[in-house]
Amino acid sequence: MLARIQSFILSGIDAQPCEIEVDVGEAGMSNEQIVGLANAAVKESMDRVRAAILNTGYRFPQNRILVNLAPADVRKEEPVYDLPIAIGMLTADGSISRTRCEREGGLDPRAHLFAGELALDGRIRPIRGALSVAALARKRGLKGVVVPAENAPEASVVEGVDVYGVQTLAEAVALIHAEIPREPVPPADVRGLIQLTNADIDFAEVKGQEGVKRAMTVAAAGMHNILMLGPAGTGKTMMARALPGILPSLSPQEAVEITRIYSAAGRLNGSTAAGLITKRPVRTPHHTASAIAVIGGGKVPAPGEISMAHQGVLFLDELPEFPRAVLDTLRQPLESGDVTISRAHSSASFPANFMLVAAMNPTASGEMPANETGRREMKRYLGRISRPLIDRIDIHVEAPAVPWKDLSATDRKPGTSTAQMRDRVASARERQLARQGETLNARLRGKDLDTLAPMTDDARAMLGGALTELGLSARAYDKIRRVARTIADIDAAETIDIAHIAEAIQYRLLDREGV
Repeated sequence: MLARIQSFILSGIDAQPCEIEVDVGEAGMSNEQIVGLANAAVKESMDRVRAAILNTGYRFPQNRILVNLAPADVRKEEPVYDLPIAIGMLTADGSISRTRCEREGGLDPRAHLFAGELALDGRIRPIRGALSVAALARKRGLKGVVVPAENAPEASVVEGVDVYGVQTLAEAVALIHAEIPREPVPPADVRGLIQLTNADIDFAEVKGQEGVKRAMTVAAAGMHNILMLGPAGTGKTMMARALPGILPSLSPQEAVEITRIYSAAGRLNGSTAAGLITKRPVRTPHHTASAIAVIGGGKVPAPGEISMAHQGVLFLDELPEFPRAVLDTLRQPLESGDVTISRAHSSASFPANFMLVAAMNPTASGEMPANETGRREMKRYLGRISRPLIDRIDIHVEAPAVPWKDLSATDRKPGTSTAQMRDRVASARERQLARQGETLNARLRGKDLDTLAPMTDDARAMLGGALTELGLSARAYDKIRRVARTIADIDAAETIDIAHIAEAIQYRLLDREGV
């Protein structure tokens, strides 16, 4: 008898349909085989399925068994097929009765998608990509999905699909036979679960550095990349840690997209009881991280730090200490907002729309140069970062040493706080949303800036002069216009004037002559 069960293939963060065909032949010599371009983990499924079926109390067919994973030309990498193979085998052998299912109002296996790894005693272990599984079921018009109980909360994020979380193979069979109530997991309240991203440091704790705080506000308002340059101990890392506190909360669409990435990477299980990433991610890889760890890759393409930071912050401390080859791999994702990992047998695309926050000392010793020798040392140290990468960072700002009197003053006026900066960022984001929809200023294209970032004649003249004197590239020209558009939004101005352009040019610190 032949049984067909629906499952999935995870490609990047997307799920593709996979049909599990189980053929149990006539009585005779036992022979078990899995075909369909399966790797070792999938081929071992038969041993796990046999033990799980027997230890659950069902009969394992003593016949020729052939399992086909279709389409046969796509590689299968995960042990997620244990549950659908077991259900298909029990259906083909008659242990699961379709007639009984229809008569008693059970769960129809043909209208649902199954996924799960089996333990030898019949328990069902969690899988990667459960949210994508539910999205695939909705796309294909299926009624629902049957997934491990630990994955049910994340799958319930997808609307319009019944999600059943099961803990054992026996529970899955009982659900099909209506021996237990058909009670799908309640749909997740995505909007109600989203939280504001908090930081353990308030900007008010940072003494001095009001100019850097202003640059941080501009960067957060338009999602601009920012580089802080200054001697050791001036608060650069402290301000980077405080930055998440001024970012707006996630939208429901952003939360679901980030959760899909973490689910596909296998980093969601146990990280949140709600099955949803509810705060903007902040990733801080060490400067010893490899290119694969940062960008993504591996034999089976997996997301890296830039994708884990999607719609959030990627903080690179001591930027020149990262290998130059690793830093240069950031150039394409910074422009496109995604990354494609290609391998001999497959390729996968991952979102990577992140805000780059970088900090660095001016020299390897951490001191600001005071003479010609120091300036040459600074030039050599900055040479570890390629000019094309620097060109892709919207804002370069200096974090100078804070004078002793400012550090020790007890009656000093409090500096700008996180709450004040968050309000300015929120108002600027609202103006962008009303004017151009979901696209933030940092992602505006040149032709969009022509219409959405009108300038006064004086502002245009200043920008032209700066381009000539500094020898800026066409990319830097658009960067200045994007930053100026954000500064104007903070000031509630529709037209960019000379003050907005002047401030935006000021943020091109590393483009200035002699630096």
